[in-house]
Amino acid sequence: MSGAALGIEIVFVFFLALFILHRYGDFKKQHRLVIVATLLAWCLCFLIVFTLPLDVSTTIYNRCLARNSVTPTPVNWSHSTTPLALANATGIHPTTIQRQHDETEAHKCYKPWSYIPTGILPIFWRVVYWTSQFLTWIMLPFMQSYARSGGFSITGKIKTALIENAIYYGTYLLIFGALLIYVAVNPNLHLEWYQLRTIAIAAANTWGLFLLVLLLGYGLVEIPRSYWYGAKRGYLLMKTYFKAAKLMTEKADAEETLEDVMEEVRKVNESIKYNHPLRKCIDTILKKCPTEYQEKMGRNMDDYEDFDEKQNSYPSEKTLAKLHKQVIYAVQRHRRTQVQWRILLEQAFYLEDVAKNETSATRQFVHTLPPQEPESWITQRFYTPTVEWYWECLLRPWFYRLLAIVLAIFSAVVVWSECTFFSTRPVLSLFAVFIQQAEKTYNYIYIEIACFISIFFLSICVYSTVFRIRVFNYYYLASHHQTDAYSLLFSGMLFCRLTPPLCLNFLGLTHMDASISHQDSQPTAYTSIMGSMRVLSFVADVFYIYYPMLVVILCIATYFNLGTRCLNLLGFQQFMGDNDMTSDLTDEGKELIRREKRKRQRLEEGENRRREWKERYGNRGEDATRNRNINGDPKDSTYTEMSTNRPVTKYTRSNNRTERDRIELLQDAEPLDFNADTFTDDPLESDSGRYQSGGRKYVKKNILKGHETVLLNVKDFFPFCKMSVFSDLTLIMK
Repeated sequence: MSGAALGIEIVFVFFLALFILHRYGDFKKQHRLVIVATLLAWCLCFLIVFTLPLDVSTTIYNRCLARNSVTPTPVNWSHSTTPLALANATGIHPTTIQRQHDETEAHKCYKPWSYIPTGILPIFWRVVYWTSQFLTWIMLPFMQSYARSGGFSITGKIKTALIENAIYYGTYLLIFGALLIYVAVNPNLHLEWYQLRTIAIAAANTWGLFLLVLLLGYGLVEIPRSYWYGAKRGYLLMKTYFKAAKLMTEKADAEETLEDVMEEVRKVNESIKYNHPLRKCIDTILKKCPTEYQEKMGRNMDDYEDFDEKQNSYPSEKTLAKLHKQVIYAVQRHRRTQVQWRILLEQAFYLEDVAKNETSATRQFVHTLPPQEPESWITQRFYTPTVEWYWECLLRPWFYRLLAIVLAIFSAVVVWSECTFFSTRPVLSLFAVFIQQAEKTYNYIYIEIACFISIFFLSICVYSTVFRIRVFNYYYLASHHQTDAYSLLFSGMLFCRLTPPLCLNFLGLTHMDASISHQDSQPTAYTSIMGSMRVLSFVADVFYIYYPMLVVILCIATYFNLGTRCLNLLGFQQFMGDNDMTSDLTDEGKELIRREKRKRQRLEEGENRRREWKERYGNRGEDATRNRNINGDPKDSTYTEMSTNRPVTKYTRSNNRTERDRIELLQDAEPLDFNADTFTDDPLESDSGRYQSGGRKYVKKNILKGHETVLLNVKDFFPFCKMSVFSDLTLIMK
């Protein structure tokens, strides 16, 4: 293959990172440099994970050459002579012949199928490692602050980015300085360029290992448990209700924040006129506002009014930069919560459908509401209602339980190996046992598969935690293209800082790192570029060995939900089944989902009526609805239809028909409590005239001369009508 496997992996990793980035980022709206920098950071980290098994197999082959100093023998899969055939021919016992055959083959070194020529891997690792370190410590933090800065000039954004990143650079320099002082004070060590490079690498890996153990301890428990709970439909549905209540609160808060920020923008837009020096800054801010707010502010703007230089009420450029930053944050948060709310509704509706279809006798999956997005022809052809019922109601729970058990076994193996990998005689680490047994037979395919599965599982535990954690609203990886530039760049920084110590930890688990296993053997190409950690003996012999044992404590804390309980006590609502607050939020979310489902069903019924209307009457009914008007006294119930294409026709409805229509309208509407102070769809809304997300302003109540007047929007009942003339239908109820 001669390096072909490495080239295939590079191409595969590029498209994998591009696919994941497309799911979380928005290629159309985000800056090209942000997309390129994040994609490069993710590609480099994934390359380390995917290429390390090839490095292990190549190193084992090179060790074999060094031990035997023989000419490598290529693998020949066409051997026709077997121990059983030799036994039949010679009369010797097959076991003896097999043992002699194994001893003979042990002195031969077979070249692996993915062998990478000498000299390629060291250069490859240097480029990948130092590029990732440059990104994580210098480039990405600077771009992160630059992207979120509210400055209007490049100089202002650069200045803000340097000030905000002083803490990151200070943390790294603090660790590096402490290690440098240790080497300078030690009389047995002399400062050289090689040692300075090793100190810098050790400082970066030490910083990353601190965070690595925390994330790994959470992922080892949470990933198997999430799949186990994923088989419980009732648990998932209750958790979805809980998320709906929390997301509705966040959604309402985002809408209120956006309204407040837009009000500030409106005031500044009206105060700073067209010929003001800061007008360019206002135009930049307006471009970041939603389209509907831009139109409102444009209509109220008088471009012919000059500004007064004597007035001192104009905001400064620094104030406008802060407002610009608030606008970017508020718009992004509002858009994200809107998309997440729609996605969460679809999940809740689908889980409710699964719960209903579990008792179906026809064994065909029936959806209460049609999907919002059209299904592909592959889904329509192969994923039929019968297949969907068997998968969702019968097979998927058992598949998730089996997967959870397998992942739990992997987690137990990782925890055991993390606590025993320092023991070389006897070998207690299960990862090292598997690799050493495969090394005896030079089964390179097994070695690479075992290494890949092991490091891939460790990476999933760490990376999935990075995708799940949320630092308030500053760092949050949201799917469906809703992640902002700040969070994308921050994720790239975390990946670049976590991947090198993760790979070193894996090599220690498999005893492939000579500085930890204390074996005089050829190191891997990856550890060779890291330098000898013996320059910092207390780091290699103490911290790298005993600190990963803390993963046991973190796994126990995660299993008993200690972090969740602490956050709940601090006021951050978390989903806990044995908590009153959780039950209240679950009930609230269930009511919100039920209300949205009714609203969706009414819209669907209106669409069905509109289609039936068009099928029955064609264009005539639509023209009649478009050109209808009202004249005369409403007491006489006389309606006149005005049309330019046909004569004016007048007709009168009887009182019985009017009364019957009134009853039908009231029956279609939601039940209203006329004894309440306000009428609203949202039970959490207190102000009748104020807009609340999830509620409507269509229903009001007035007490006039002993009568109750209820205004009902006709669009709720006749969505197929064109409301060019009819605005509201007033029903007088005595």
